[in-house]
Amino acid sequence: MTRLVKGHGLIMTDSPFQKCDSSDREYSATTMLHLQGSTSERWLQQVDQHLPEILIDHAHCEQKAASTAMDLMFDYVQHEDLCDCMTEIVKEELEHFQMVRQLLKRRDIRFHGLKPGTYGKKLKALVRKLEPDRAVDRLLIASLIEARSCERFVLLRDHLQDVELKEFYGGLFESEARHHATYVRMAELFAPHDEVDERLKQLAVEEAAIIEEGCELPRVHS
Repeated sequence: MTRLVKGHGLIMTDSPFQKCDSSDREYSATTMLHLQGSTSERWLQQVDQHLPEILIDHAHCEQKAASTAMDLMFDYVQHEDLCDCMTEIVKEELEHFQMVRQLLKRRDIRFHGLKPGTYGKKLKALVRKLEPDRAVDRLLIASLIEARSCERFVLLRDHLQDVELKEFYGGLFESEARHHATYVRMAELFAPHDEVDERLKQLAVEEAAIIEEGCELPRVHS
């Protein structure tokens, strides 16, 4: 079954996360990823000029996404639903990490360390210090990173002329949208829906400002 995410041209497909995401697919479709700003032409110019580096950074992003979910699972182990969903996200992110590494190998691009961009650091600086606010912010920031990845994977699918890459990114964006929805739902384990919704709007405005400012390093989230 497929569902259209209005305003984004995104097709949502049935998820392998039967336990975690049966409600998340609808949630993602109705909220349209919560992003408060769109990617500018500047980033697509970075893609055109530094595509191998963007692809390397994508592998690092998948690795970091798995680590984020693992950290949340350890820090909030008392929440069974969260642990179940983070376990599934870790599995999928590591699968994507391997997929990107295989893509790099096929293109004779050596996977190596990169200097991090500024996006993640600036978002983490927004996290409140005390619980449960800290848990809410960590989950919502993770949700916004997934949402921005979803938006950019769609842009890559539509912008790139390379057939393999168009198919590759066309096959990845849906999982980012599902992860976004899961993280938002998990935040509601720590605060009422209205509080989560209001905080998400606040963080989304900040995230959009960070994206608008950009980063000179060519990265997935620069």
